[in-house]
Amino acid sequence: MDHLALFIFLALLAEILGTVGGFGSSMFFVPIASYFLDFHSVLGVTALFHVSSNITKIAFFRKGFDKELVISIGIPAVIGVVIGAFLSNYVPVKILEILLAIFLIVVSGILLVLRNFALKPTLVNSIGGGAISGLIAGMLGTGGAIRGITLAAFSLRMEVFIATSAIIDLGIDASRSVVYFFNGYIHKDDLYLIPILLVVSIIGTFVGKQILTRVSEVQFKSTVLVLVLATGIITLAKTFF
Repeated sequence: MDHLALFIFLALLAEILGTVGGFGSSMFFVPIASYFLDFHSVLGVTALFHVSSNITKIAFFRKGFDKELVISIGIPAVIGVVIGAFLSNYVPVKILEILLAIFLIVVSGILLVLRNFALKPTLVNSIGGGAISGLIAGMLGTGGAIRGITLAAFSLRMEVFIATSAIIDLGIDASRSVVYFFNGYIHKDDLYLIPILLVVSIIGTFVGKQILTRVSEVQFKSTVLVLVLATGIITLAKTFF
């Protein structure tokens, strides 16, 4: 299997797992793509990929979204992602890769051990969760887990959860795409991947939605977290070898 075919397959897998796990595909896509592209290029491609991915999710899960949470989480998230995206240009790539690996390991480990962990559904937590998820997304390319934890506090129906998360993420990715462009992360040589990843996002979201109708969401989410943990460990090992 050549590199492009393998890249497409892994991106599709990331989209499926991200849809079902509720954390977004970037938790898998960013470390996977870093095997094929330099880290800054990964940030640029991920942002553009997620714009199409979130539009697709909104189309598939359009049965409603929570307007108040879009505002209370989304606005701080957009502010945070702009700050994080600017900071990513000043932090050494090696440090960013290590931080990404540690983030994946810590978050997945906490969620696996503290299965009943939940934030209180307060305005302070929604604003704080949005700001932190945006900041991490801007610097490391993925902040969906923090946003997922924040949204989970409000006990939304699955369709509303995914649609609300996708709308917030769309604002995050559109904002950081602009900053990444000015940072020089979006390269002409990588733009051919965008239409390919658009198709991947449609297929992956559709497959993920079908899985959600047939498999226990709780059981599948545990499996996804184990995979995130493994991805984090492999990513950390990669930075040192």
